[in-house]
Amino acid sequence: MKRIAVLRGGPSEEYDVSMLTGKAVLEALAGEEYVAKDIMISKTGQWFEQGRKRTHEQALTGVDVVFIALHGSFGEDGQVQRILEQKRIPFTGSPSLASGIAFNKELTKQTMRPHGINMAKHRRVNKDEQHTLKDEVAQIITDLGTQLFIKPLSNGSSFGARKVLESVELYDNLVELLDLYDSLLVEEYIGGTEATVGVLSDFRGERLYALPAVEIIPPIEHDFFTYQNKYDGSTTEIVPGRFSPSVKTEMIRIAKLAHSEVGCDQYSRSDFLIRDNQVYFLEINTLPGFTNQSLYPKAADAVGLSFKDLVRHLIETARG
Repeated sequence: MKRIAVLRGGPSEEYDVSMLTGKAVLEALAGEEYVAKDIMISKTGQWFEQGRKRTHEQALTGVDVVFIALHGSFGEDGQVQRILEQKRIPFTGSPSLASGIAFNKELTKQTMRPHGINMAKHRRVNKDEQHTLKDEVAQIITDLGTQLFIKPLSNGSSFGARKVLESVELYDNLVELLDLYDSLLVEEYIGGTEATVGVLSDFRGERLYALPAVEIIPPIEHDFFTYQNKYDGSTTEIVPGRFSPSVKTEMIRIAKLAHSEVGCDQYSRSDFLIRDNQVYFLEINTLPGFTNQSLYPKAADAVGLSFKDLVRHLIETARG
């Protein structure tokens, strides 16, 4: 029987989401043909196996496959993947290099830019620019417009992301967020309908299989744009989304392209905005939310792939 380590928690803002993801995976493995053990990484970076403190070497001893249920830093930025690659332990998800690229939103944009897809114009702002921010705000508005969207440059989800409706708010928001993050991405505000498309490798005879596009509907009180609310249960999802055939085709094309160009493996989820029947690529997630209620498993379920079978597929196709 394969010995599966489920790695969850971690020193990031997404600790709670990761704990839920890991719990869902452990429940899916119960009664299956695997021996599963729960490895939890605390918010301070300490490793625990079945509740007992361990070094990562001890926790990973005798493991055949690691199911990475981490989100955010350490889990999505390639750090834990490098540990597993060095130990030659197969794991679910993308390799360290692809994870690092996807985690950095500007690197992702640079990777996709040669392909001529629609993306929001952006400007990077670093912590060491705080003393010149007042002088730079006017130029940012000139280049990107008065309605903007700010988010951390490197983050696995949408923590710290916010929309700026008025130019007078930009400086204060930048100062506040630069106290929390080293670098920010300031983007022109696109608006439109949110959507996401998952890609699954080696499924149903296809090297890259596209799951149905998910349409994300915000609650009325947040209908300006709910990118920052994807994981709090405030949105409604429609699977498959109510998009035209041409829009669906384009989202699938870009999702597969991003998966390949970034160098992802096994699975990924690309996020989009649809405005005036045009598709705008936002980012790619290498370890998207993975509970029964998360977007990726919902899309998989829509094509008849249950959560248990999805977990099993990722374990059986995991590579080191």
